[in-house]
Amino acid sequence: MTDLDLRLVRYFTAVAEHRHFGRAADALHITQPSLSRQIRRLEQQLGARLLLERTPQGSRLTEAGEVFLPRAKALLRSAAQAASLARAAAEPSRITVGYTAGLIVTPAVRALRERFPDADVRTAHVDWTERTTVLPELRVDVLVTRLPFPTDGAQVTVLYDEPRALVLPVGHRLAGKESVTLDDIADEPLVRVSDPVWNAYWRIDPRPDGRPAPDGPLAPALEDKFELVASGQALAITALPRAGTLRPDVTAVPLHGVEPAHVVLATRAEERSRLVVAFRKAARALLKASGS
Repeated sequence: MTDLDLRLVRYFTAVAEHRHFGRAADALHITQPSLSRQIRRLEQQLGARLLLERTPQGSRLTEAGEVFLPRAKALLRSAAQAASLARAAAEPSRITVGYTAGLIVTPAVRALRERFPDADVRTAHVDWTERTTVLPELRVDVLVTRLPFPTDGAQVTVLYDEPRALVLPVGHRLAGKESVTLDDIADEPLVRVSDPVWNAYWRIDPRPDGRPAPDGPLAPALEDKFELVASGQALAITALPRAGTLRPDVTAVPLHGVEPAHVVLATRAEERSRLVVAFRKAARALLKASGS
């Protein structure tokens, strides 16, 4: 019988999702050589090679890797479920609410504390690069974030929509316009991030006519994105920011003709804690888009 290290299994699923060791290592916050060693350890445990040789274009799964991937995901979900149910039984009065940048959870958190004054209700800011791992790793019990968000092993509730906007330097030719469309920025480079799914959604890539979005520089963090925009190296598409949240050398113009961003509440699919159920209800009632 093979005893699998779940940490190694999670590392493998990250590489399989990104199809690239470098991007997976960034998402996992470990070095690429360390990730490579961990994958080799997993392959040794299994007695099978899971990934083909790396190329500049990325890594491909072997036939064994393709067979193992869905079972690896199921294994991680089962482990998360077991841990969640055990924790819910042991700590029925504790909840951690995670949220990503630009989102406010205070009204729902306050309502939960008022309803359950003896409960330990905590909040935790989650970096966007960690949004896919904090739930299965049990670091938060609920997460308020923006789509796209992987729904495997999660229950996702849409809370509200936010208009999307174009962020650009204050001196840009489009600054000050009431609104812009994709045609206005057809040839403008857009900031990239390491997550390909996130890129496709927020860069609207490909465009409705099938053309690729022009590539801009890579931004490891939100602050880097705004620095690249302010310095004139690229533009960025984001949810329409609240007044006063942008740095003074950039501005936002509503982007018309595109689907709005969706703010969601995600929990582990098997989560039945009374606090999670109560928070979901409070979030749906109290969390609204800016200006709503």
